[in-house]
Amino acid sequence: MLISLCEVSMVRDRRIILSDVNFKVHRGDFVAITGPNGGGKTTLLRIILGLLHPTAGSVWVEPKLSIGYLPQKNMIDSHFPISVREVVESGLLAERGLSREMRRKRVEDALSKVEMADFGHRPIGELSGGQLQRALLGRAIISEPKLLVLDEPLSYIDKRFESRLYGLIADIARHTTILLVSHEMSTISTMANRHLIIDHALHECSAEHHYIKTDCD
Repeated sequence: MLISLCEVSMVRDRRIILSDVNFKVHRGDFVAITGPNGGGKTTLLRIILGLLHPTAGSVWVEPKLSIGYLPQKNMIDSHFPISVREVVESGLLAERGLSREMRRKRVEDALSKVEMADFGHRPIGELSGGQLQRALLGRAIISEPKLLVLDEPLSYIDKRFESRLYGLIADIARHTTILLVSHEMSTISTMANRHLIIDHALHECSAEHHYIKTDCD
């Protein structure tokens, strides 16, 4: 087990964001998470990552678990004076003992995987939404984390790179536990082994099509 949430609730400005959420994530899981806007999906991810503290309940994450995180683009200050290469390399901040050459190779490999090798020295303020999303994905995967958390990874991505992204995620899922939030589940649902619906409360779905709660066990 990598993660355990027990009776987790979150209240903000007297509004219930999450209510009595209980679930466990095991090593090797690919968990697809969907639900309505404002239902608490991003809040749940941020609680798991330790970026928010729940109002009630307990959260356990395996100690020293390496985590890669792709946040929603609107959480990033695109005017910050930093290059694509620097963004991607920042995903190695927790990595100790890497030689300069190994660090350079990791950056080059990550840029290549997200098809941003020609944009390494470009300031992020000059990128399109899709290009920034790919740079942030490079940062999330560069350290080869044990847990990869992806919040709406398809946002702003063009159709050409979308198919590439599916292949990349499928390859990563062979050796990495994945938590993925997305409104577009048609392809992702065939890749995931677990499907969660978050609408303030959590419901785990075992049906092949998991968009409607009544289809689920």
